[in-house]
Amino acid sequence: MKKTLILLVISAFLFSFQRSAAQEIKRLTFDEVIKLSDDQSPQALIAKHRFRASYWQYRTYVAQYRPALTLSGTTPDYSTAYTRVYTGGQWEYIPTNMLQNIGALSLAQNIGFTGGSVSLESDLTLQNDFAATPNTRKYISVPVSVRLNQPIFRYNSLKWQKKIEPLKYATAKKTFLSNIEGVHQMAVQYFFSLALAQINKQIAVMNLSNADTLYRIADGRYKLGTIAEDDLLQMQLSYLNAETARKQADMNLRDREIRLRSFLGFNDQVRLELIIPDVIPAIQVEMQEVLDLAMANNPDLMNQQLTLLTAQSSVAQAKAEKGLNANLIASFGLQGKDPDFTTAYTTLNRNQGVRVGFTLPILDWGLGRGKYKMAQSSLELAQVQQQQALIDFQQNLYLDVEQFNLQKDQVAIAAKSDTVAARMYEVTKQRFLIGKIAILDLNNADTKKDQNKRAYLQELQNYWDFFYNIRVLTLYDFLNKKPLETDYENLLQ
Repeated sequence: MKKTLILLVISAFLFSFQRSAAQEIKRLTFDEVIKLSDDQSPQALIAKHRFRASYWQYRTYVAQYRPALTLSGTTPDYSTAYTRVYTGGQWEYIPTNMLQNIGALSLAQNIGFTGGSVSLESDLTLQNDFAATPNTRKYISVPVSVRLNQPIFRYNSLKWQKKIEPLKYATAKKTFLSNIEGVHQMAVQYFFSLALAQINKQIAVMNLSNADTLYRIADGRYKLGTIAEDDLLQMQLSYLNAETARKQADMNLRDREIRLRSFLGFNDQVRLELIIPDVIPAIQVEMQEVLDLAMANNPDLMNQQLTLLTAQSSVAQAKAEKGLNANLIASFGLQGKDPDFTTAYTTLNRNQGVRVGFTLPILDWGLGRGKYKMAQSSLELAQVQQQQALIDFQQNLYLDVEQFNLQKDQVAIAAKSDTVAARMYEVTKQRFLIGKIAILDLNNADTKKDQNKRAYLQELQNYWDFFYNIRVLTLYDFLNKKPLETDYENLLQ
């Protein structure tokens, strides 16, 4: 039994040793975490795929303005029926037994300005009439035919798409950049969350060591009778609380590490250790410059413009549908027929036609007018929302700029306070060791030391939060003085 127990202990020790040896420790700076979030985070991949979807939507729109070459056919087309024909001055029904094979080639082009389309067509039909005696076969050819289809007084969807789709694609580009900056903001949160956990772990270990030392000293003084029992119990309580804090710090550190590791796409064989930045860029931004950049680049403002354009399009459509609608179809071409294939293309006659169709609502019980009024109301609502959104955006932007410009000084103050608090604790600790001050004064200095260290890290996080928030709003790199950009072609690979 003892041998089995010893073997189990040894096996557990070896497994634990192999596991820790297999883990790779990565020491990452703040800049490296930001870069890795671009390349490996799931959120960056989601932003990439959303842009791809917008790109192909835009390509679909562009394709509507390019010539489309289409080959179509029907083979076979067999029918037996009675067909109405006019012979001998009257209409008669004669039986038919016919097989047709039809092929056509069409080159079509949409006309965005008018909303119509023009096409160049050519087709050939091979017709076999089994009801005739003897059976007859002939070729019916249309070597060339030009066809125009032009709506009149109707809603021109192509015209409105030409206004909406380019803006939608430009917005998609800006949205991708904004989403990547949003990923950077998430990276800031994850980085400093783990950094704080690391600091808390260091504080907890140091506090436990100090509490252990002080408790031992207090125990010796108590035995000598130089301090009271309540002071000794106070030191013992501090030691126990420090031990609890260390265990809690261990657990929080593991939790924050798992979160950052998952965000960066690392597996559980990677251990992360962060190098906290101690230098921040000395950047001050001008309100007017930020406002101009935001007005030109912010995707939220561009989406407001899209909403307004879409509402205007809906008004135009509702207005067109409640009145007169007409459609002009005109065609001109050449047609031939002959049992011989070659002759069917040499003996040709004109094949032309013009047709105008129209619709005019006479009694629709206010259906068209109601749709038009609803569209107008939606447009007015979109206009009001756009104006209010712009006012709110500008006001919030002003506060964001002020906060960012103040944050550099806040970081400097927090750094100085951290240094002072740490020095004050050391002085207080030395005075306690020689019996000059009470335990409460030492605990107070210890608490302030920890609070100021955490406060400094929080101010660092606030700085980078504000930094990337300004980048999200403006899509501008104030550090390198250039607009944010990316290789969009590479995103499509």
